[in-house]
Amino acid sequence: MNRFEGHGSGEAKIRYLDADFQVIAPGSHVRCAITGDIIPIDELKYWSVARQEPYVDVLASVEADKRAGVLPTQAQR
Repeated sequence: MNRFEGHGSGEAKIRYLDADFQVIAPGSHVRCAITGDIIPIDELKYWSVARQEPYVDVLASVEADKRAGVLPTQAQR
């Protein structure tokens, strides 16, 4: 991880990479692209490189893949 000194208290700007991320603008957190929940930078584990968006947990990540058409939805099975 490439982090700046002093995270700040606002939302960080992140570049999501394969197996890592780079902090572009410091902040204490990001928001889940699916739920809107706050994710502290130190707890960020799930994101999409292709869509450049973070997820609060694996369920939100799967939902994002379904919405993007990467995984079939229940109705498509």
